[in-house]
Amino acid sequence: MSQLIENAYRDVNDALPAHQRVARSAAMLGWAREAIGRQIVLERGPMTPERLKWEIALRQYGGDPLARSLIQRMIDHVSS
Repeated sequence: MSQLIENAYRDVNDALPAHQRVARSAAMLGWAREAIGRQIVLERGPMTPERLKWEIALRQYGGDPLARSLIQRMIDHVSS
């Protein structure tokens, strides 16, 4: 059943023009970032939008040591 759903999704997605596929992907990424942001605020409390942006980035890309280091430097320079 899941394969049937995935194939149907792929067919619909493949029929879209490239700009609509990119827009759909960007919207999904935005939705994921908002969901991560809500989770971080629930866990850590309110923070500035700039700080939240970097905390979200850390959650998304922190598995890579270089990315973690760069993002952590940005976090260290923004106010809570």
